[in-house]
Amino acid sequence: MIAEETLVSQLQQKSTEAAAFEILVDTYKERLYWHIRRIVLNHDDADDVLQNTFIKVFKNISKFKGESKLYSWMYRIATNEALTFLKKASKRMSISDGELQDRLIGNLEADPYFEGDEIQLQLQKAIATLPEKQKLVFNMKYFEEFKYEEISEILGTSVGALKASYHLAIKKIEAFLKD
Repeated sequence: MIAEETLVSQLQQKSTEAAAFEILVDTYKERLYWHIRRIVLNHDDADDVLQNTFIKVFKNISKFKGESKLYSWMYRIATNEALTFLKKASKRMSISDGELQDRLIGNLEADPYFEGDEIQLQLQKAIATLPEKQKLVFNMKYFEEFKYEEISEILGTSVGALKASYHLAIKKIEAFLKD
């Protein structure tokens, strides 16, 4: 594994950017895909958003100052791209964000790329009922096992607020699953 500082340096130099970008994509594509997939819920949409994320990373790597970790910066871009994608989708279909989430969950059952059982499907339905921030915090903490400090860096929210969001998300998910 190449050191992050070295990778960033290589990404910011014309002579090494192509090879460094290939390493970057190989290193982060799976983790970013699953992060995005948990937000947009659809395989094809996640692929599109992932591609847009890497395009944005490539175009803006010269602006990366190293004030956060590279993966935090990329996760922030991926998160914003996924949320923007959902907002555009709901606007394009002239439906609310909630209605879009309902459709996405409904489509999840027929998605050949969804490998979960009935319990996983119920969990996804419960997660879909959460407000956006709680959903993001829950997914990052529960599925991706991020520390609160890392989530704070990605979402730009205090650790205390994240802990509260996670706690509320768990309570809401538990209540949903009991019904």
